Formats: sequence, C-alpha cells, structure tokens
Amino acid sequence: MAAIAEAATLIRAGECVAVPTETVYGLAADATESRAVAGIYAAKGRPSFNPLIVHVPDLAAAERIAEFDERARDLAERFWPGPLTLVLPLRADAGIASLVTAGLDTIAIRVPRHRAMQALLEASGKPLAAPSANASGSISPTRAEHVAKSLAGRIPLVIDDGATPAGVESTIVMGNRILRPGPLSAEQLFPGEGRGADLDSEAGPRPSPGKEAGIVAPGQLDSHYAPSKPVRLNATEAQGGEYLIGFGPIPGVETLSAIGDLTEAAANLFDALHRADASDAPAIAVAPIPETGIGVAINDRLRRAAY
Repeated sequence: MAAIAEAATLIRAGECVAVPTETVYGLAADATESRAVAGIYAAKGRPSFNPLIVHVPDLAAAERIAEFDERARDLAERFWPGPLTLVLPLRADAGIASLVTAGLDTIAIRVPRHRAMQALLEASGKPLAAPSANASGSISPTRAEHVAKSLAGRIPLVIDDGATPAGVESTIVMGNRILRPGPLSAEQLFPGEGRGADLDSEAGPRPSPGKEAGIVAPGQLDSHYAPSKPVRLNATEAQGGEYLIGFGPIPGVETLSAIGDLTEAAANLFDALHRADASDAPAIAVAPIPETGIGVAINDRLRRAAY
C-alpha cells in the first residue's frame, strides 16, 4: 500500500502522520525520538504534562518497553491486539523519549488490531506514540475528514481507511483500575471481581484542566473531546434550537442508535458530535445513554465534552 510506505518514510524522517486504529484516528510519530514526539504536541497543541500511548505490534515488543506483572500479562494475552491500553512501569532500557511519558516512570502501551496501524508499525519498524489525531481537547476523529478539518496544514499525511469501527478511545487500565473507560468494560476485563467501582471517575476528583497533578494516562483531563458549542446531556427533547442527538426511543436531528444498540452508538458518537458542531444550531443536546457496558465509555466522553 503506497500510503503506508509513504507514511513509514515520513515516520523515519521524524514527521507525524495520521493513521486509523480500531478506536479513533491516531497521530503517529517515532516514540524513540524526542523531536518527532515534540511534533505531536506541537500539531495538537497538547499540554506536555499529558502522556501519550505507545503502539507496538505485539506483546513481545511491549515487553521490551514495559515491565509486566502477572495481571498485566493476563490482560494482554486476553485482549491484545485490541482496544486495551495498559499503564505499566517503564523499563530502564526501553529507549522511549521522556516526552512520551511526560517524565513519569510508567508508560501507556497498546497493541492495536487495525490493519493500517499494524502495517505502519511493520513498515516503520518503530514503536509509535499516537494520541488521537485532532487538536487537543476537541472532538476525536473517527474519519479521515475529521483529521483533515482539525489538523489542516499541520501534518503531511492522513492515511484514509474509512470510519473506525469502535468509535471511542481504548480502555486504559493501571493495575486493577480503569483509568479511562472504553470499548472493553470492567465486566469483560475483571469478570467476577466487581471492578465497576474502580473506575477513575468514581474514585475521587480528577485533576482540573491545565493541572498536571494526578495525570498518569491520556484522557484524564476534565474538559476533553469537546465541541465548540455548549453540550447538554440527558435531554429528552430539544430546547432553544439545540441540535438533538437521539438514542433509542428519543428521536433527534440524528440518532446514535434508533434501536438502542450501545455498540452502534459508540461507533457513531464522535461522528455525530462533529456534524452537530458544524450545524447552525447554537448548542447540542444528547439523549440519555444507559450506564452499562460500553455506555460507560460513551457517558465518560459526553461528560467531558459537556464540562
């Protein structure tokens, strides 16, 4: 694939490229080169205290970068490749640029499933730091056109492989805690352990925007994934000309899932927010989403979008 070969050449030259994963489009650069990683922060306007996820092709590559205990290895063997990010101790000989970890002694690492990201990892031969390919804090991109609109003129290449299937960012786990909900639920990750109560959002106050205290993984800022317009949640009808995004029995200008399917809703979430933000409506309203399964991740993104 010509686009992958071109992207790999750019990666080896220290540039950033946008590439789809199974979750959202990522902005990838060589995680071993400080200058390349700095390019990610510059393109996104991302705070330097907010660490990045490193993507690698397989568990063996991850073990050369991070230290795995028995629990982490079990999760990796069950859910990699896939939408799971593990926050683990960084190996002293990992060779990862310190800017990736924001100076922490831990690293967020993932083995992605998507064919484009796997092809780029193979072609570049590098571990790839890759946060979402959008301006920091704004709506995450699930299509190439979202990337082009958000980062126009800031990056040399976007690999277009259609809409991303999951539609929300990976689940992030540290030890036995979910730091960021995602496509994999607490029940799937920790069956029979009652880990639903260990979600970071329920474990005390999160750091305020712009504050580095307590940030150990991506996606922990209060205000994130945000449109340029006010967002009202748990809406049963539109008010004052709002763009209503429906779900299940509540119709709207469009719906995340007319049949109330949470997986379909997750895949449509950011795409719907992009359309709502581009509309003439002065504000956005979103119908209630059940707080179960991947609905936990959907509501996490919506709460941060509305913050």
